[in-house]
Amino acid sequence: MSKFCRMAPVIVCLVGAALPATADEPLYVKNLSPVTGLLGLPPQRSADSEKKGELAAALHSSVSNIYVLDANSHEYLNLDGETLRFALDLRYGLAPDLDVQLEVPWLEQSGGHLDRSIDEWHDLWGMSDGGRSQAPRNLLDYQYASTSAPGFLLMDNSSGIGDITLALNYAFFRDADAVASIALGYKFGVGDQDKFLGSGGDDAYAALRFSGAHLSSLPLRWHGQLGYLRAGDSDLLEGMQERDLWFAGLGLDWLLTEHWSLLAQLDGNAAPTNSDITALGDSAGTLTGGVRWRFAARWSADASVVEDILVETAADVTFQLSVRYHPD
Repeated sequence: MSKFCRMAPVIVCLVGAALPATADEPLYVKNLSPVTGLLGLPPQRSADSEKKGELAAALHSSVSNIYVLDANSHEYLNLDGETLRFALDLRYGLAPDLDVQLEVPWLEQSGGHLDRSIDEWHDLWGMSDGGRSQAPRNLLDYQYASTSAPGFLLMDNSSGIGDITLALNYAFFRDADAVASIALGYKFGVGDQDKFLGSGGDDAYAALRFSGAHLSSLPLRWHGQLGYLRAGDSDLLEGMQERDLWFAGLGLDWLLTEHWSLLAQLDGNAAPTNSDITALGDSAGTLTGGVRWRFAARWSADASVVEDILVETAADVTFQLSVRYHPD
């Protein structure tokens, strides 16, 4: 038997004793495809609620790059650009097992700076780039044209406050190592849709979430969610919008030590439109890998990379950093 296997039970006990069973979070992941990213699809979070009177806070940052050029007999789509997004996430315990969550995002749509690095990465490994290397670098060009819908166009850089989300999370079940909750959220369409800062409509969602820490030979924690979003009318998607959308996710957190974790996560959502073009009309799937550092009491930092495992249904690549404060 290896030394690691002999020490595994000891590691599990030490890590489990050092950290509350449900205090940690899944990775914060948003589908930042220029269209889907404007909808109120919520990222995963812990099913546990903040304790009454306690405030938790996080700052999430993401930069995503996309290049899609696709057309058929009645549609044309070009998505070429970069999205920078910051989100302030605040949670406050209203009552036992009930908290309120506020998310305020700021976005920038631009040509970005990652095109050269992505081209060089594809060249290094001999990977197909979908025509990306033939397009001008660092160009912002979001456009869609159709014989049955008005379409959209954005070619000038934009930035500003995005759509704000308010949500309630109620933990209706808990035992020693698992929690389940139901969440209700509402996204206010305050972002400028013409600048791709918001969808132009108010969205509402309901989600079932679960978190657990069933420690065995490996100290793993898990989180998941399954939910429904009712999307508000969006002028950007007029004539092709799908308003009833599902979303789902599952995440794993492998506690290496008291201070470090490796994380992996799957997320998916229904297509925002009925388009025949993959990037707009197919269900999305992303895979995220990341690392978490608990660098001080009540504080942690995440670094992660998101890939579109269902190609073209999300941004080609997204780099993320998060800093969290939790009162426990």
